[in-house]
Amino acid sequence: MGIKSLLPGALGFGTAPLGNMFRAVPEEEAAATVDAAWEQGVRYFDTAPFYGAGLSEIRLGAALAGRPREDYALSTKVGRLVLEETEDPNSRDLGEKGGIFTHGRPNRIRNDYSADATLRSIQDSLDRLKTDRLDIVWVHDVAQDFYGDEWIAAYESARTGAFRTLTRLREEGVIGAWGLGVNKVEPLEMTLDLDEPTPDAFLLAGRYTLLDHDRALQRLLPDAAAQGVDIVVGGPYSSGILAGGSTFEYQQAPAAIITKVERIRELAAGHGVSVKAAALQFALAAPAVVSAIPGATRPSRVREDRAALDERIPAAFWDGLREEGLISPDAPVPAA
Repeated sequence: MGIKSLLPGALGFGTAPLGNMFRAVPEEEAAATVDAAWEQGVRYFDTAPFYGAGLSEIRLGAALAGRPREDYALSTKVGRLVLEETEDPNSRDLGEKGGIFTHGRPNRIRNDYSADATLRSIQDSLDRLKTDRLDIVWVHDVAQDFYGDEWIAAYESARTGAFRTLTRLREEGVIGAWGLGVNKVEPLEMTLDLDEPTPDAFLLAGRYTLLDHDRALQRLLPDAAAQGVDIVVGGPYSSGILAGGSTFEYQQAPAAIITKVERIRELAAGHGVSVKAAALQFALAAPAVVSAIPGATRPSRVREDRAALDERIPAAFWDGLREEGLISPDAPVPAA
């Protein structure tokens, strides 16, 4: 199990923003951002049909066209089928995330974790991405933020459909690995308790960051490490607030979060550290974590991510965060 051997490096690129998340991104800007990621040495790209109703996959496939397929790793997701019929994107019920893809394609999306839908979704993604294989497939969003009290039913549908189908495809060599891609810890803990099927990795977004990591540290990360299940951290900047933005959990950040980030920023400035570097390196310091995949829609942001990965952070900075209770005393931090 595990996916570390599939990944060319610790820094990946999350392409949700290329699906016009929050704003309409011009085609040339999207292509230039993927090009910048490539130029900075990024060789792992993650996408999903859900991101703009296929728009992210289409753009990523076009941007990677012509590059040697063996030179990069590619992951996408199953659980949402992009249909031919259209609808008003503003009418979509996206749970806690609200209308984050209202600027995406108008194609209707159907939630479906069955075996047949999983196979169809993979073929559709291969077509949009203009590729012949997928390194990793994530089962997308079987969690409370999209399904509320019905999330257990969605999870069960995925367990008996997508999980088993992806296990078979992995065994047949059609895909390299599979796992869950979610924004909540609980579905991952449940999956670690299963006797079978067995995932290779998890993509956990927003739940292992400077601002939110206590729950993941309690059980998920230790158990995942013990079972050889790797973790990819999505949203290491907490949807923007740790990278100079104003959003947290895909909404305007509340006052308590703004205050906490301001104190982190003050400590970082006192040690000559960028908050972006602290956020990215913190996420990667846990032993179970093999990659972090920040998203971007501007080439300059990708270059900042690369610089953040290489920035030297003194031990005194991490000590200061611990002393003020800004990070858990049990949280691993990078070696100085």
